[in-house]
Amino acid sequence: MTIVLGIESTAHTFGIGIVRNGKIISNKRDMYTTKSGGIIPMDSAKHHREVSNKIYFEALNEAKISEEKIDAISFSQGPGLPPCLLEGMKFAKTLSKRLNKPLVPVNHCVAHLEIGNCRSAYPELRSKGNKIAGAKNPVLLYCSGANTQVISYAGAKYRVFGETLDLGVGNFIDTFARYAGLGFPGGPKIEKIALKGKNYVELPYSVKGMDVSFSGILTNLKQKLERKEYSLEDLSFSLQETVFSMLLETAERALAHLGKKELVLGGGVACNSRLQRMSKKMCEERKAKFFCPERSLLVDNGAMIAYLGEIMFKSGIGFSGKKAQNLDIKPRQRTDEVEVSWKN
Repeated sequence: MTIVLGIESTAHTFGIGIVRNGKIISNKRDMYTTKSGGIIPMDSAKHHREVSNKIYFEALNEAKISEEKIDAISFSQGPGLPPCLLEGMKFAKTLSKRLNKPLVPVNHCVAHLEIGNCRSAYPELRSKGNKIAGAKNPVLLYCSGANTQVISYAGAKYRVFGETLDLGVGNFIDTFARYAGLGFPGGPKIEKIALKGKNYVELPYSVKGMDVSFSGILTNLKQKLERKEYSLEDLSFSLQETVFSMLLETAERALAHLGKKELVLGGGVACNSRLQRMSKKMCEERKAKFFCPERSLLVDNGAMIAYLGEIMFKSGIGFSGKKAQNLDIKPRQRTDEVEVSWKN
């Protein structure tokens, strides 16, 4: 029996999850928010530092285990905001040293993909007698605040087949929401307002090969809102229809190019119900399987770090003693830079 604890701290969320033999047994988190403006990295890092112990013991209580039972500690090494990543790594190193347990550094983006393969990520698959597993060889449409990528495993690595050329889709939506006076996080508010939109407003549609761009759309939306040409409801509705169509065009092209039959949604923006419906419809038309983990595993969370951490640990990846204490964060680490030795 293997038990791995995972620590997530890439941006606004500090989370701790615990996995036992591939099953999630705990997933606790606390999110830094602001009434106005976006994430202030140093303030978010301070938040992580202040809540870390509380979240840690809540996770242990939820898992009903003592800390001595933990076999390894995994943490988000990158990509992310440096001050936030540092707080997570410091907490991981403190635990590693005190409990004498190895450290497993995890790439945040790859964790979003790997959790799509986890059976316990889907409530509908956990019913008694259900033998259906999670995704096996999917394309991941990864939509978060800072990251927007189409990813899949090919040639012994996770390859990026398409990505944003400027803003992450979550940051794009949040920026427009802040401009509209909605505060942070803005995504859920835009989704709610979009439900009241009745008229589609034409917006720039920017797909360049397999990549997407949001800066031009953002400028256009701001101009339309400033001139009061259209209602916020119609602009929010049109934003979602346009941007989600762009994302799914690139995802569908990746499915066709790779000959794969599974699509997984990942990242906080994947919580959007409209994106989920559009993704499901596209998969039905392509006769592909659609996977969308439960909401608590779409947003930043420690369980996905623990899940991938356990896979890596069982494959022999782990650092102890001085090697563990010498580990560092990788704020700009790309998905396709990760050595995926646990699959070889």
